[in-house]
Order: sequence, then structure tokens, then C-alpha cells
Amino acid sequence: MRRSEEFEALRRSFRRVVFPTTAAFLSWYALYVLLAAYAPGFMGTRLGGSTVTIGLVLGLGQFVTTFAITMAYRRWADRRFDARAEALRERIAGTPTSTTAGQVQP
Repeated sequence: MRRSEEFEALRRSFRRVVFPTTAAFLSWYALYVLLAAYAPGFMGTRLGGSTVTIGLVLGLGQFVTTFAITMAYRRWADRRFDARAEALRERIAGTPTSTTAGQVQP
């Protein structure tokens, strides 16, 4: 099964989305940590005379980015990945998956 073309295509599809997204997020996170460690003056800069600092905005941006990536991945998986993975699983297992009374049957 692992050497089937369909499985390899599925893995390539997954990797094309997940690896660049992970690399981008980890780079963004590393930038935040490095700025916090080596540029405290910059991170402590107040925005518009308020008590809100650049560091606070970037820190909250980490949460926003996490949720945005999660929502984008789920949308991508729902539209492009899950159906193909399920079809491959059904073909390999030899039995279709269906729901009966809210339960998934193997």
C-alpha cells in the first residue's frame, strides 16, 4: 500500500501544504522570540501613545496566526484531502465506511 501511486500522491499533496506552512509559522515564531530576546527596546515601543506595545501586538499575532492556519488547513483538508484519503482507506480495507445511527462503521 505504501508504494502505491495513489498513496504517494496523497502524501505529496499533504507535504506540499504542511511542510511550507510549518516552516513559515516556525520562522514567524522564531522571529518573535529573537526580537523579544535581542530587541527589547523595539518590542517595548508603545503604539500611538497607548499602553499597547509592538511586542504585545506581535504576541497576540501568534495566536491569530495559529487559528488562521488551523482554519485554513481544515478547509483544505475538507475540500481536497480527506475524501481522497477516505477513498484510499476504503479501497485498501475492502469495506466502505458509512455512518449508521451516528457511528462510523469500519
